[in-house]
Amino acid sequence: MLAAERQARILQEVEHLGAVRVSQLARLLEVSEMTIRRDLDNLAAKGSIEKVHGGATVAGGTRPSTDEPGFEAKWAQETAEKEAIAAAAAAMVRPGSAVGLSAGTTTWTLAHHLRSIPGLTVVTNSMRVADVLHKTPGGAPNVVLTGGVRTPSDALVGPVAVSSLRLLHLDLVFLGVHGIHPRAGFTTPNLLEADTDQALVAAGQRLVVLADHTKWGMIGISTIAPLDRADVVVTDDGLHEDGRATVRELGVELVVAPVTGVEPGRARDAAGVS
Repeated sequence: MLAAERQARILQEVEHLGAVRVSQLARLLEVSEMTIRRDLDNLAAKGSIEKVHGGATVAGGTRPSTDEPGFEAKWAQETAEKEAIAAAAAAMVRPGSAVGLSAGTTTWTLAHHLRSIPGLTVVTNSMRVADVLHKTPGGAPNVVLTGGVRTPSDALVGPVAVSSLRLLHLDLVFLGVHGIHPRAGFTTPNLLEADTDQALVAAGQRLVVLADHTKWGMIGISTIAPLDRADVVVTDDGLHEDGRATVRELGVELVVAPVTGVEPGRARDAAGVS
């Protein structure tokens, strides 16, 4: 296969899946990972794709407020940041707690860290999170998975999910978000997911929002909650000073997780996501 043909096939895969890994492409095209990396460099130089750690995603740019990438498209981005945020968030959880986890790749990463905490009850509307917790070696936490309609990011949303959450009382809710904006608050590109996340937030005594620095300034079509609704925001050290100051001025606790030394994608690789 000529380089031009191979790169055209790579572009097809990226556009179809939203994100691809170097190892995945090497197996598919039966070439070395070094060859794939050169192809990705070439495509990235043309602006056809965006390179990320271990692979590539669709070319960047400003997303429409209703654009909702699939799970595979999101897990390849800011993996080290998500690991750092998840580790910091897990330290807040006490054994025997009842916690809620929204859908998303950061909460999915957190789920891996929660598997070592005994006696947990975890309520989630994420099929991916539930799957991680059910596979806990030596005994899984008590996992409650809401029903609902499945979204591109593998969240369960809609009236069934909302009604199941309204009767629950949780110690902590961990919320992953599409965007954070001083005016729009915490947002999502999915209207039904906003309703479900609002019900999850209302069920918790404390709200902890998990968001890496790239979420700052992004706005989805629907607001889940204003910024001052959060008790804690956990982010990474890439967040600029203006963003940090805005959160603190609202009286919200800000936890900044250092990324240096964090191994990118550890939880993802352990779970065999491809």
